[in-house]
Amino acid sequence: MCADAGEAGIGGEAYAARVRAVCLAVLVVALAGCGGEDDDAAPTTSPEPKTTATTGTTATTEERTTLRAYFARGEQVGVATREVERTSAVAAAALRELLAGPSAEERAAGLDTEIPAGTELRSVSIAGGTATVDLSREFESGGGSASMTLRVAQVVHTLTQFPTVERVAFRLEGEPVDAIGGEGVVVSPPVDRVDFEAQAPAILVESVGPGDEVASPLRVTGSANTFEATLNLRLVAEDGTVLHDDFATATSGTGTRGTFDVTIEFDAEGPATLVAYEHSAEDGSEINVVEIPVELRR
Repeated sequence: MCADAGEAGIGGEAYAARVRAVCLAVLVVALAGCGGEDDDAAPTTSPEPKTTATTGTTATTEERTTLRAYFARGEQVGVATREVERTSAVAAAALRELLAGPSAEERAAGLDTEIPAGTELRSVSIAGGTATVDLSREFESGGGSASMTLRVAQVVHTLTQFPTVERVAFRLEGEPVDAIGGEGVVVSPPVDRVDFEAQAPAILVESVGPGDEVASPLRVTGSANTFEATLNLRLVAEDGTVLHDDFATATSGTGTRGTFDVTIEFDAEGPATLVAYEHSAEDGSEINVVEIPVELRR
């Protein structure tokens, strides 16, 4: 048709002009289509969002990641929250914080560790819901049965805070092990939190640790194995003013561990204490008490 337009003659000049315009438009569209295929094949990138993203276990901002290290409170595990430089390798970061041990403030609040000083993290990998952690031989040095069991429970709880980890396999100096220490704490097949229920307190507060700065509304989460799945949370200011004291209900109890998720509102600032406890079914007294010092801010 374009060739015919060139031969239209004087009488068909207007017609020829219109035809040439149509041909030009078709050519432009065809060229654009060719360029589009190359664009589709080219990789594209998008800037990372500058908002705060929160998961069930960690909170990540542009520069910092908040995670948990599970230390020892008496003969059971207790939680400390830590902020580290932003990283996608959160399991390794959490283990490094655990192996570093509790801070002076955390020790003053009752946290300790059964993991021997000098224990080093060689590697950690996650596949199919199993985290495989390789520790130095110091991990199984010293201590009796209770100490050995609790230190394994600390590692298991620390790693299973992440939704991609359901169970933990252990290696020492690169070699798979079936048991830890002379006391023979069995770790094969891979173990999970259920295997260390005796090392978990009746009420385990997991979202708040000693020394944390908290604002209203304060979200308190964790797990509990209490009578009829009932527990209490109390927030007390430094001068003794009770800012909150009410019961909460876990998803299960009375022999089965369930989870709880409570929001506490307050209008105060300064030092305070978050107290978790349950009322004894026998005499109503407060039992299984855990006290966590915090700093309130508006």
